[in-house]
Amino acid sequence: MTVTSGKPTASEAGWAALFGREHGPVAVTLAAGVALHAVNVYLATTIMPSVVDDIGGADLYAWATTVFVFASVLGSAGAAAVLGARGPRSSYRFAALLLAAGSAVCALAPNMVVLLAGRLVQGLGGGLLFALSYAMVRITLHEALWPRAMALVSAMWGVATLVGPALGGICAQLDAWRNAFWGLLPFLLFFGFWGAMRLPKGRTGGATPRIPWTSVSLLGLAVLVISAASISSRLAVNAAGLLVAALLLAGWLRRERRTTLRLIPATAFGPDARLRFIYLTMALLVISSTVEVYIPYFGQRLQGLGPLAAGYLGAVLAAGWTLGSIACSGMSHRSRSIIGISPVFTLAGLAVLFFAGPVHSGSVATIAAVSLGLLVLGWGIGMGWPHLLTQVLRLAPDEDQELAGSSVTTIQLAATAFGSALAGTVANVVGFSDSVGTGDLQSTARWMFGLFALAPLAAVVTARYARR
Repeated sequence: MTVTSGKPTASEAGWAALFGREHGPVAVTLAAGVALHAVNVYLATTIMPSVVDDIGGADLYAWATTVFVFASVLGSAGAAAVLGARGPRSSYRFAALLLAAGSAVCALAPNMVVLLAGRLVQGLGGGLLFALSYAMVRITLHEALWPRAMALVSAMWGVATLVGPALGGICAQLDAWRNAFWGLLPFLLFFGFWGAMRLPKGRTGGATPRIPWTSVSLLGLAVLVISAASISSRLAVNAAGLLVAALLLAGWLRRERRTTLRLIPATAFGPDARLRFIYLTMALLVISSTVEVYIPYFGQRLQGLGPLAAGYLGAVLAAGWTLGSIACSGMSHRSRSIIGISPVFTLAGLAVLFFAGPVHSGSVATIAAVSLGLLVLGWGIGMGWPHLLTQVLRLAPDEDQELAGSSVTTIQLAATAFGSALAGTVANVVGFSDSVGTGDLQSTARWMFGLFALAPLAAVVTARYARR
């Protein structure tokens, strides 16, 4: 049930109200759902080299991420149906236990094939938990608290970039990578039981939505194809993957427009264009952030940083996202202006990276410039993110509210997968490899930052229509 009333006072819509006795336990539980999924993402990335050294499977290295992202999209896409059928408490608990089961399989894996099976289960549980946490903001909190709640759950990605690499790095350093997965279990079990008890029991009312298997399959296959193709160093394979993924994506959108069983609200295809431009703006902003995949590598090879320092250089983007979300989430009265200016900051951050990122120097000035670019890039996304998410909930009709909540994460995860795959494709086409020289690596960085600047540039236009 959604709690609504008259116009709220400043105190009723502030951080104190969100963390107060009435809403605090719920807010913490929802934030934890996103944090547990996000920490798992960064933790696994950090320990994968140690995993391969121990159990082998280097030829399947990239599939540990591909399988996880693919499954996360599927889990996110099914969130509305699970929430409608099981209710908030049972759905959250089911997702947490599914993520815990996948983590246990990964921790026990004797070989890469078993680990991939664990990553598949992790992805399903994590994607579901991620989407549920966003969707339940509307169900469990007053509408006046939505922007701050959205900022809080979004900020968990920033927290995860600090906790995930640290936990994974320590375990890898101690030759105990399995303990990184085991370390997730107590938190998953705690929030799966204690946290879930803070959420409403029973179904939220209305008919139970069915899982749109056709739409899920088309979107999931598009993500899988482009992710798999980006692994190849052959341009023909990259191009074919992009083409097939584009056709599958077009098929998905056509299906969404014509069916009543969909992944995004029907309003997105109606005469009011605002919602579809909001989704497009969100996707473009997320895509622009996926350059962070290569930031640690550039940091080591171009700026001469150590592995830990280079890893945390990549976390600066997430820190900017978190700070932007928290700083601007309370400015609901200026949401239209913030949505419009958000892509401009993102574009400015990529412009700084275009000039500073390829510089082969470990000087303080160079590292500071790269950090500034990442911070501004993240800030641009973060400042607009809570307002974009809140607009999705406000524009969707009552009957599509649960679908609207889960659609946010479906769009975010799919855009992340596409952006990461495009980054890999750009790198491979330019000549990125294990033996790449400094000059070629600088060229790779320059092309990547330059081409990805097109995403926020396009978002400047889509945001104009999204805020009408």
